[in-house]
Amino acid sequence: MQTPTPLSAMRHWLEASHLDGMIVPRTDAWQSENCALNDEKLAWLTGFDGSAGVALVLKEKALLFVDGRYQVQARVQVNMDEIEIHHLHNEPLADWLTANVEAGTRIGFDPLLMTNAEFEQLSATPCELVPLNASPFDALWTDRPAAPAGLIREMPVEVSGESSEDKRQRVAAVLAANNADYLAVTLPDNIAWLLNVRGSDIPTSPVPLSFALLGRDGRVEWFVNDNKLAELPDSVLNAFTIAPQNTFIERCQQLAEGKRVMVDADSAPVALRFAIEPRGEIVWQTDPITLIKATKNPVELAGYRECHHQDGAAWVNFLAWLSREVPLRAAAGQPLTELEVQAQQLEFRQQQPGFIEQSFATISASSSNAAMCHYHSSEASNKPIGHDHFYLNDSGGQYANGTTDATRMLAWGNVPPQQRLHYTAVLRGFLSLITLQFPSGTQGHQLDAFARRPLWEMGLDYDHGTGHGVGHQLLIHENPHRIAKKVNPWPLVAGNIMTIEPGYYLGDSHGIRIENQVEIVESRPGFCKFASLTLIPIDLSQVELQLLSEQEKRWLDAYHQQVREALSPLVNSDARTWLEAATAPIGM
Repeated sequence: MQTPTPLSAMRHWLEASHLDGMIVPRTDAWQSENCALNDEKLAWLTGFDGSAGVALVLKEKALLFVDGRYQVQARVQVNMDEIEIHHLHNEPLADWLTANVEAGTRIGFDPLLMTNAEFEQLSATPCELVPLNASPFDALWTDRPAAPAGLIREMPVEVSGESSEDKRQRVAAVLAANNADYLAVTLPDNIAWLLNVRGSDIPTSPVPLSFALLGRDGRVEWFVNDNKLAELPDSVLNAFTIAPQNTFIERCQQLAEGKRVMVDADSAPVALRFAIEPRGEIVWQTDPITLIKATKNPVELAGYRECHHQDGAAWVNFLAWLSREVPLRAAAGQPLTELEVQAQQLEFRQQQPGFIEQSFATISASSSNAAMCHYHSSEASNKPIGHDHFYLNDSGGQYANGTTDATRMLAWGNVPPQQRLHYTAVLRGFLSLITLQFPSGTQGHQLDAFARRPLWEMGLDYDHGTGHGVGHQLLIHENPHRIAKKVNPWPLVAGNIMTIEPGYYLGDSHGIRIENQVEIVESRPGFCKFASLTLIPIDLSQVELQLLSEQEKRWLDAYHQQVREALSPLVNSDARTWLEAATAPIGM
């Protein structure tokens, strides 16, 4: 007897449940970008394993909505005979439902996996949204992995720079100012920051999957499974009231009577709304922790700077090895591959003091694989690295005192002229933004075009953001700040940590991205600039240097001098010669 496919199993379930369709987001109850294996429901259902997307399964068809980073990847991973691919932002699910679904069509959804903002959008469509009391995946996904039980550790104040008690009082003051009795905290990185803890439920994302309620008095109820707490000292555990994770929604329902509860409409599950209303009142506001933690304190900033020295040394040791081994292996007829290279890079990072783990899954992409923005190499896709094409490496580390993220391009020989022009345009866009001075409080979308202009002048563009916040030994993509076309209303100020990463991607040909992590610092009264945290040489061998301005060349020379002086004492002796050559002034 043939085993039914996940899609056919879902359709049988729809029929038995008297539903016309089911919404399956690529997320969990915490809106995580990286999910635990048991929450990879979209990947199980469709085969697509990117970090953003949503599927709509109907009786006669199935649709997958993904953003610009994943348009190529989705078409590679899913069965196109079964699933239509749509753009998550240009043709969103709500618009498709409005245009294609009859009034009264019953569409099921899990209220723990949908935010209130998403629920409001979809409620405006003709369909009838049906909240489910139990997830169909509990029955359909028969070999589903167990829920994670990663141990939680303390984040010492010597590294965090502020006690949990002081943090809680700061946030409680925001509740008092808004006449709110409680804050429902559902974002794991906000909980980790507030309680000065770090978790291990999800590789590369050191946050505990849990929920919390913060009262106006600064007290916290922490909803976390006790099998994760064995390594926490009593001094931490005794500071909070602890209850099982699955009692959070019920507890919110119990305490809501006559109370005002602050809830983040963009990140909290709509299940919270169903629990609190109409017993209590919801104060819809962005979780204040999100913005507070985005401005790093002096101890956190010092940690970022130090860990980038360690990470830069690992990068230089890696790049020196790579530059030596690629020609040797190619000459021997056994070229290095993407997987071999990323494994060796991890070994170099593991040699650095304070390294804990990668900060995200390394993107090690040769030639056309780099056209997929968030490509991850596998045995099936593993390409050789050789001459006359680009190799892209986007990687980072979680260190005891901070988090790193950088992208570099490399090539041996000469890439085609068109690709050299693309690389030069991306570099010029990178330089345009990283050298910018801007008024304090400028918003990310107001800066985005500076990085795109050299590409726009060629009639080209890229379909992803130009920069994102980075957490302090937390998530690699930290809210609320973004540099992108989409409006981001949060002011950029000194103490914010961002990336700058323009790119260009041509399907089946090549992909290019250059990325530095930066600290926003004051430049003069009322103005800010970017100070580079990343210390890694930028390969200029494929750049059309005559297209660079003298100002751009001066910045590259000064940056490379900074890299050389900072890292020479830290790198392996056999990498020091490579570093000297890679950071030599332009024209020498």
